[in-house]
Amino acid sequence: MASTQKMFVRRKKSVRRNIAAGSGGRPRLSVFRSGRHIYAQIIDDRKGVTVAAASTVEKDARATLKKGANVAAAGEIGKRIAERALKAGIKEVVFDRGGYRYHGRVKALADAARAGGLSF
Repeated sequence: MASTQKMFVRRKKSVRRNIAAGSGGRPRLSVFRSGRHIYAQIIDDRKGVTVAAASTVEKDARATLKKGANVAAAGEIGKRIAERALKAGIKEVVFDRGGYRYHGRVKALADAARAGGLSF
């Protein structure tokens, strides 16, 4: 049996390989979640720069959210990242879920980003 960490790394490599093959030059919306917070950033891999970022660690996010590690917080971060991306002139991205399964907080962030105007 493979350990949880090995399965995570395997999923992450698979996701990155598929993103590299089918990104079409679009920036990627990368998600990282920890036990306490969730982070999202839009990365332009051609230039190697972060175009926009949002997380539950930010001061204004901590003021409005009770917890940083629940579905409601992930939805709020999804809205914020979409708003900041549109402000930067980005409408289409590739979703990089890392090694995380697409459910719970990751799905809530993605749905909120789509509702905010990003397409992926």
